Amino acid sequence: MAVPKKKTSKSKRDKRRATWRHKAAVEAQKALSLGKSILTGRSTYVYPVAEEEEES
Repeated sequence: MAVPKKKTSKSKRDKRRATWRHKAAVEAQKALSLGKSILTGRSTYVYPVAEEEEES
């Protein structure tokens, strides 16, 4: 038989959303930093290259 679930408190909801937003902000900052370093030529990042089959 279906039973209603307990309501999630506003603080728990807000904490979960804040964690998600913080992770997104950190990843956005990393991407921006990488983009800036590539533009200035100071990057040591190696791009992953898709392996292509050689036609011989």
